[in-house]
Amino acid sequence: MPVPTLPVSLAVKILFTFENPLPSAEADAEVFVTTARHLAPRTSQSWLHVPASDDANCDAVAALARMPVVRACAPLRPAVLRHLCCGLTLVFRREFRHADLVYTRNLWVAWLTVRFGQRVIFDHYRPWPDQIPPLRLWIYHLICHRRFLANLSHSEYTRNKYLDIGIPGDKLHCVRNGFDLKRLAAPVPPEIAKRHIGIEGDKKTVVYTGRINRKKGLELAIEAAKRLPDHLFILVGSHGNGAIEAIAKGVANIRIVPWQSPEALAGYIFAADVLLIPPSSKPLAEFGSTVLPLKLYLYMGSGRPILAGDTPDVREVLENGRNALLCRPDSVESLVAGIGALTSDTALAQRLAATALADSREFTWSARARKIAAILESRLGAVPTECGPWSREQFRAWVRQSQQWAIHLVRKRSWVLPPRAPFAATGVPSARQGPQRPSGSG
Repeated sequence: MPVPTLPVSLAVKILFTFENPLPSAEADAEVFVTTARHLAPRTSQSWLHVPASDDANCDAVAALARMPVVRACAPLRPAVLRHLCCGLTLVFRREFRHADLVYTRNLWVAWLTVRFGQRVIFDHYRPWPDQIPPLRLWIYHLICHRRFLANLSHSEYTRNKYLDIGIPGDKLHCVRNGFDLKRLAAPVPPEIAKRHIGIEGDKKTVVYTGRINRKKGLELAIEAAKRLPDHLFILVGSHGNGAIEAIAKGVANIRIVPWQSPEALAGYIFAADVLLIPPSSKPLAEFGSTVLPLKLYLYMGSGRPILAGDTPDVREVLENGRNALLCRPDSVESLVAGIGALTSDTALAQRLAATALADSREFTWSARARKIAAILESRLGAVPTECGPWSREQFRAWVRQSQQWAIHLVRKRSWVLPPRAPFAATGVPSARQGPQRPSGSG
């Protein structure tokens, strides 16, 4: 759905609510707090409701979010009780009554908000109707409630999963995440950036940044490293001796780097001949934990070439042969070919990187806040959408997929039901072939 991009100021009061302690290095915290910080100046008043350990913690969070903090009446542990209490006590706070709407990423909080007479905006990346089908009917009635203003998804992939269960399109919006321009404000040539981190300037480098664990498909990168001994693979984001670190041990051309601050991370990104998003279907299909990874936007803004998998979510932003190379998911051969194409063809790498850099200007946090403000202005003045009852076919699909989810939960002990459709792939174009249009759509 097209989103207006003109500057918007909202004469509304927003209560942002987050149920995990801050500050936090987790991606969900970065997305929520940064969005709130950029959206707040467009409002007449804003607050952040969050669990905190003490007054000093509240002051630190207020400085981070740049708005007053309302300390949640909730214990920090266990997490389940914290989330439960954050929602139950929120509705009795003075700020809840004074706000024009509540902005949340928690379905439990969204449900309590509308039940206690307040309007709500829900902002989350997960396709919950597909991942936990038993919730589907409840989610349908929740989003169809007249006080549920909008559901903001971070991808069309996720938005379409809500459309599939009959929710009206005017309540569903795709607003992609972003990155902070200041983190990449002083670009460094790759040969200089390499020397800063102790690497010879002419060494070919493949860089991954983010969580280092089995959910990210990094096994593919390790196998590719074994086949490209003249390339150095730098995996940034280790928290200790985990499974991936154990697999990588003994592979001479892999360097494992601990988790870095945002300032230090930029140095590794600028040192990359190839920025890697592991071309694995596992993050989306098996775990559902990554839909359009946050690093993608930072990579685009760096001016370095990107190699990723040809998966439905990634195809929404990256186009094979135009602003990145996309290779077949779960194929080491395709990954190796893609790396070789980028490190052997300087003109190709520079062209892809330059296009991605130009595209990145639409994916800043400021741009995201501007788009959300336009959506809020539109939804606040809209007539509530009437949602009809489910058809017999929808009920049958709900029951059938809930049964599949229950079987999967018992067999795999995983709460996330994998997507049912296989991913289409386009492969990697060579330097001679030139750009290829990706098949399928996200």
